[in-house]
Amino acid sequence: MLPQVAIGKQNFLELRQKNCFYVDKTHFIKDWWNSASDVTLITRPRRFGKTLMLDTVKTFFSQEFTGRSDLFEELAVWKDEKLRNLQGTIPVIFLSFSDIKETKCINAIRQIKLFLNMLYDDFSLILDHNLFSEREKIQFDSVQENMDDITAKTSLKFLCRLLVRQGYAKPIILLDEYDTPLLEAWLHSSWDELINFLRGFFNSTFKTNSWLERGLITGITRVAKESIFSDLNNLQVVSVTSNLYTDCFGFTEQEVFTAMDTYGLSNKAEVKQWYDGFIFGDQHEIYNPWSIINFLATKELNYYWADTSSNALVSDLLAHSDSKVKQQAEMLLKGHTIVTKIDEQIDFNTLYTKIGAIWSLLMTTGYLKPISVNHKTQECELKITNLEAQFIFESKISEWFMNLSSTYNYFLKALLENNISEMNVLMSNIAEGSFSFFDTKGQIKNDIIEAESFYHGFVLGLLINLKDRYTITSNRESGFGRYDICMYPMQKSDPGIVIEFKSINKTDTYDLQNDCSKALKQIKEKHYIKDLLVRNVPKYNIYIYGFVFQGKNVLICGGLEEEIDLMSI
Repeated sequence: MLPQVAIGKQNFLELRQKNCFYVDKTHFIKDWWNSASDVTLITRPRRFGKTLMLDTVKTFFSQEFTGRSDLFEELAVWKDEKLRNLQGTIPVIFLSFSDIKETKCINAIRQIKLFLNMLYDDFSLILDHNLFSEREKIQFDSVQENMDDITAKTSLKFLCRLLVRQGYAKPIILLDEYDTPLLEAWLHSSWDELINFLRGFFNSTFKTNSWLERGLITGITRVAKESIFSDLNNLQVVSVTSNLYTDCFGFTEQEVFTAMDTYGLSNKAEVKQWYDGFIFGDQHEIYNPWSIINFLATKELNYYWADTSSNALVSDLLAHSDSKVKQQAEMLLKGHTIVTKIDEQIDFNTLYTKIGAIWSLLMTTGYLKPISVNHKTQECELKITNLEAQFIFESKISEWFMNLSSTYNYFLKALLENNISEMNVLMSNIAEGSFSFFDTKGQIKNDIIEAESFYHGFVLGLLINLKDRYTITSNRESGFGRYDICMYPMQKSDPGIVIEFKSINKTDTYDLQNDCSKALKQIKEKHYIKDLLVRNVPKYNIYIYGFVFQGKNVLICGGLEEEIDLMSI
């Protein structure tokens, strides 16, 4: 009888007892245990078997399953005599943050406390022994849903101590999806409060815990050590570019093809095109396990993985991206590769200003694969992972860019038609969506010149869509100085355009209209239109504009150059 294909089942015991389809990955237990690392963090894309792996580790070591060798005798881990002797002999503390998706920090912390309280209930029988003092029993009972933060932060460390006091071996602590509440906190501006709580929790649980045997943490992203793991100098990080455990998460090609043979499926080339392409370290030909299991169950090639994960952080990054990101996305959609700097550590403090942040995140989450990585320069050649991931781009990311492009195109139309009021409305909308991180994340710099360069580059990127109609130059000499942007029309009917930028420090008392007038005055006094006149653009067909930015506030002024009176501005 063929094993039943169970979709979404992440309980190792049930998979084995109910004869469900299962790919043996228990060699991970041997590799991990023999590494002797105190605490290990493993990051892999969503739905790549992390939760099942932790449950397998729990089932193997936990005293709850003492004498259950029957669950492992046919598996790879049982070949190791040393590990056979450890089966069912070590207390295991298993905690998952996968359901903590609260938008408010206070609710996220409350939910963590609730989970800790439930975890303590699972170990309440240890109080039946007479080894503990009344004070220790009181402290055990104090782990409640409404406990204070200090009690919560130290609760797992205290539980480990009690288990060792009772005569058990030092426990193993497993933490699944550690980054879920962090991503939610960042998206909903409750980051600082939650990070302070979790930093203390991780420090107590995994660093200063002398009663801990091993710690194993999983997640999708690698949050920068400075943010949350700053005190953990004993942490081993295994990311998607690491060469450890490369075949332990996701299915290898041999595993997929063997499963297809078992279920009488022969379209291996198509399956490879749809679900292959993931690369972990030097291990290529890794298949998406969630999609493969769904395919084995339905026997239909379809998009299974696309609807399983939240892309909120990706969408947020896209909303703050410039036109270069749009161009790179278009290249990827056409099947090309891009080369960009990557950093697998997500430092939320620099997330919106760091080059390549969006591509680093898409690589970490599995939508892009690293064709090659230069670890010295941190440059990486990236490509869309497979046909299924291509669907993500075409239906989600390109949809976002299409909406944004519509706004861009309306703005460019207003620019060419000298529709100042429409330009202001549209640019304000763009700034609200694309520059909001300056205010909400506090990333704007005090250096006005640096901020002005950002706005200059952003608007210059918008103008790329006019490259078939204009020659666009930046920071060139004309007249008695250097203009910011000059647009030379290729057709006589199109106007020539000169743009000057002004940026105001957010700590200043500012007058947008006053600075906009200064920008126009600078264009007039320094005669920036000279090069347009030299190229036979008639003066009556030249527009000059001042763009003034202060964070996400923007004002555009200007019009026909010959109609703007120098004395009146």
